Amino acid sequence: MTHAGRQRLKLLAFFAIFGLPVAVAWGMVEWRIGIPEGRTAHGELQPSLPVLSQWPLTDVAKQGEGDWLLAFDCPKACDDNADRWWRLHRALGREADRVSRLRIGGGGEPLPGAALAQWTGEADWRSPHRLWILDPEGRPVLGYAPEVATADVLDDLRRLLRMNPEPPMARFDQASTVVGGGADGQ
Repeated sequence: MTHAGRQRLKLLAFFAIFGLPVAVAWGMVEWRIGIPEGRTAHGELQPSLPVLSQWPLTDVAKQGEGDWLLAFDCPKACDDNADRWWRLHRALGREADRVSRLRIGGGGEPLPGAALAQWTGEADWRSPHRLWILDPEGRPVLGYAPEVATADVLDDLRRLLRMNPEPPMARFDQASTVVGGGADGQ
């Protein structure tokens, strides 16, 4: 083989190395070959629910403005569920400060770190002992039936937090505004 033939072969190999993966990926997308159809979330997507501000609730206070919210319905005494979601919140570790808990209904004082609200009206989508994960803007993302495994909720919540990272200086900016009296430190 001549020098020019070897150079052409190298050029063809170069195009194959970079062009073949693109062609295979296009084929996978076009003919839906090798693309998984299954869901990854354990909860039910909740796009039809109204935002939190439209729920028939008394005042709702989150710990942080940019926090995700675990809202759970307690029709009566629900110490077991409150403890379950408190433990899940603690299991988040360093990400726990990005999540707030809201107990809706039930009697007595909420566990530390949880806010309490009461239903002021009836909602047709409401079901007892249900858990919802809401994004920082108050939109319901996932809903869970009472019998869901806590580990499945933790897995979904960790995935949501990982896929929606907090801006690096978000907590620092909030702390400096409160402590310093403003962005300019006055």
